[in-house]
Amino acid sequence: MKTAAKIGIAALVVMVTAWACSSSKIQGKMSTRQNILKSVYPALTGITRFFGVNSRVVLPEEKKAPVVSLFDIPFETISGEQSSFTAYKGKKIVIVNTASDCGYTGQYEELQSLYAQAKGDIIIVGFPANDFKEQEKGSNEEIASFCKKNYGVEFPIAAKASVVKGKEQHPVFAWLSDPAKNGWNKEAPAWNFSKYIIDEEGKLVGYFDPGVSPLGKDFLKALNISIP
Repeated sequence: MKTAAKIGIAALVVMVTAWACSSSKIQGKMSTRQNILKSVYPALTGITRFFGVNSRVVLPEEKKAPVVSLFDIPFETISGEQSSFTAYKGKKIVIVNTASDCGYTGQYEELQSLYAQAKGDIIIVGFPANDFKEQEKGSNEEIASFCKKNYGVEFPIAAKASVVKGKEQHPVFAWLSDPAKNGWNKEAPAWNFSKYIIDEEGKLVGYFDPGVSPLGKDFLKALNISIP
C-alpha cells in the first residue's frame, strides 16, 4: 500500500477513535452507543495496530531503580478509602488510565481476563480520568457500577483523577511520567487505556499505548508471564 494511502487511512482511524471517545453521560447499564463501541473494539484495535496508531511500546534500555519510590505514593480508591502500592510489593503492577465511554473501553474485558488468569502474580489498578474528550463524566459510584455490571471488573479501581501533565496530575501519574522520579520514562498517557508495568521491586519496566492489548505478546513479554 502506498505511503500516502497509509497516512490517509491512519488519519481516518485517528478521527474515528476521537469520535468513539467523545463524551456521553455514563450509566451503570451500557447505552446503545456504548454497546456499539464495545462491539467494534476488536476491529478498532486491529486497525490501529496495523497502521501503527496508538500502538507504541516504550521500554528502557535497562531497568533503572526509581529516584522516588512508587510504594510511598498514596491514592484514594473509588470507594473513598486510602491505599498505596506498598500492599502490592512482590507483585508485578499494571497501572492503566480508564474511561467508560471510549472506543477502547472494551479493553476492560481484556484487563479483567488478564487479572483473573494471573492475579497470583500481578495486580492491576485502574485510574478513571476525564482528560480525553470528557469521556468519563460520571461520579465514582457510577463508574464503579458501570465497571462491575458490564465488564465484571474485580481488580482495584482508584478514584477519578487527572492523569495528563499539569498542576492537577495525580501523583501516581506524575511519578510514571517524570524521569526524575521513575528513573527513565517521560511518557504520560497518550489517550484512554495507556498502560504502565512496574516490576516486583518497584522499577518501571514499560509504557504501552492504548492500542497495545494487555493480552498481546508485547505486553505479556514485558510482564514476563504466560497465560493460556
